[in-house]
Amino acid sequence: MRWIIAVFLLVASMAHGQRATEAAAASLRILDRTTGQLEDVLVPRGQAVKMGHLTVTMHQCRYPRRAINSDAYAYLTVNDDQIGEQIFSGWMVASSPGLNALEHARYDVWVLRCRT
Repeated sequence: MRWIIAVFLLVASMAHGQRATEAAAASLRILDRTTGQLEDVLVPRGQAVKMGHLTVTMHQCRYPRRAINSDAYAYLTVNDDQIGEQIFSGWMVASSPGLNALEHARYDVWVLRCRT
């Protein structure tokens, strides 16, 4: 039991010690699984990019302070213009693309890195 508490305190202190910096843009990768088209796009904060019938808006991209290439996490919303619905809203993490992935029959979207 003590080791569980020790691990919890260690993780909590590590998380507290790591500060994030907000970037001006995010680099995203979008895959159309039907055509095999793979596209890397740079999306400025607050703007959207369109691929096929998806519109991806990047609201925030954060990375560990002093380590822009170490990891990135971005808050995105994805709309499917064909059905007129928002199909994703949340954080995507570059180091774990499957953690909070877009579930779509045709498209995959994931974060590569933040850009300043």
